Amino acid sequence: MEDHEIVALYWDRDENSIAQTQRRYGGYLYKIAFQILADRLDSEESVNETYWRAWNSIPPHRPGVLRTYLGKITRQLSIDRLRSRGREKRRESEYALSLSELEECVSAGDTTQEQADLRLLVQSIEVFLSTLPPEARTTFVGRYYYLDPIRDIAGYYGMSQSKVKSLLYRTRQGLKKHLEQEGFL
Repeated sequence: MEDHEIVALYWDRDENSIAQTQRRYGGYLYKIAFQILADRLDSEESVNETYWRAWNSIPPHRPGVLRTYLGKITRQLSIDRLRSRGREKRRESEYALSLSELEECVSAGDTTQEQADLRLLVQSIEVFLSTLPPEARTTFVGRYYYLDPIRDIAGYYGMSQSKVKSLLYRTRQGLKKHLEQEGFL
């Protein structure tokens, strides 16, 4: 079943929409959740919560790209679930590992000024990513958005793990330099 047909089922309040969503995107959503949570049960709960959120948000929303819409919901739910868990489990996840790799480029803060600058920071990172060659951009997004492990990225793109690590390191260094020039660091 195509995305527009699944969205139409949601709009018709047809319960089959959830089964069709699960059939088409269940594995994808589970992967996102598991990369963040590193726990099977928590990941399954995040995916199930995603179906519930989709049911409650479609309508009124009509997502243009259902996969992205659902992935974003799952990612946010999983991050929220991770934050509510203890520190021990947090250290085990790809989410924590990938964030630790980015610490030197972007620091998390709670000041009002940092919150106000968040949109500008996002725009600056998007500009930086648009300047990268496709291989570097997809590797970076795979690691830091989809939270893919280094070994998986290497497999996807036919590279060695050391090449992926090197490419990510150079990209992080470029991002750091870019953010310094833009006044974020």
